[in-house]
Amino acid sequence: MKKRTLAILLAAWMILSLTGCGGKTDPDPGPEPEEKTDTLPAPEPDPEPEPYVPAGMNPLTGLPMEPEYENLRPIAVMLNNLKAAQPQLGISQADIIYEVPVEGGITRMLCLYQTVEEVDVLGSVRSARPYFVELALGHDAVYVHAGGSQEAYSNLSSWRVDHMDGVRGGDDAQIFWRDPDRRKNNGYEHSLITSGEKILEYLAKGKIPTEHESGWNYLQAFTENGTPAGGETAEHVKVRFSGYKTGTFDYDAATGTYLVGQYGKEHMDGSTGDQVSATNLLVLKTSTAVLDDVGRLRVQTTGEGEGLFFCGGKAVPIQWSRKNRNSAFSYTLEDGRSLALGQGNSYVCIISPKTSTVEYE
Repeated sequence: MKKRTLAILLAAWMILSLTGCGGKTDPDPGPEPEEKTDTLPAPEPDPEPEPYVPAGMNPLTGLPMEPEYENLRPIAVMLNNLKAAQPQLGISQADIIYEVPVEGGITRMLCLYQTVEEVDVLGSVRSARPYFVELALGHDAVYVHAGGSQEAYSNLSSWRVDHMDGVRGGDDAQIFWRDPDRRKNNGYEHSLITSGEKILEYLAKGKIPTEHESGWNYLQAFTENGTPAGGETAEHVKVRFSGYKTGTFDYDAATGTYLVGQYGKEHMDGSTGDQVSATNLLVLKTSTAVLDDVGRLRVQTTGEGEGLFFCGGKAVPIQWSRKNRNSAFSYTLEDGRSLALGQGNSYVCIISPKTSTVEYE
């Protein structure tokens, strides 16, 4: 019994010894501390890239364009403007629109494009008149038409005008075709169209020079904001060419342009779906005369005369002058300073004060 008690005590002593030598349990250290990390600032977003601005300038609008287009001869296209010929195609993309009366109180339009590279269909194309040929020559433009008066054909030949004709043309007539939908809905005479692509394909043959000769310079000045200082309010302009045709121009402050209307509704482009608009509206007053029993006109486009300039919802009187048919229009203010147009496209109405009126408010 004594030996057994001694064994029990010995065993207990060994257990205590083991605990003291390393079997001791560490106290609860509690929750581990959070790992310390350096807080870095959020990376800043990359700056927005600067919008690309071409290095060249469109001489017809003053707006940026690729330099390779600057010295191109513009394309001047004769567009029909009868009510039955609506909608016109490609007109909203023109850099300059000239609207001038022809016989019977109707008007036609000469549309100038510094380049037709982005222009789809154009039409309907109609016949030439001498004063439209003169306007095209003032820009050293390539003239696109379909037929013409006898005098116009004589001028095209004697003045050596580079042109493409959809009626009496040679291989240049291949750039035109009859649109089946317009032929059905508008009639045969209003169905002849062309396109920027077809025009460029023909020019690529090298039969017509595509660039201005050395020394050519279109001297029109432009400014970012062409609103005339001290001008009268002119947010709604009405140009009555005749009893048949009245054009309306309503200023849209959101776009800084005049929105064009005719025949009692918005003037829409059937190709782009856009309403025709213009940064600059010019009304040039000149003399006209009836030439024959058909009512064909002679319209003075050279010399000088009075006019009105509309931009930014304001109007001022101007003087226009033009040395000859190979010169561009020059515009001056009443004090003799040259007129700077607003950067953008222009719409030019050429009227006779005897048969046409201008109202604005």
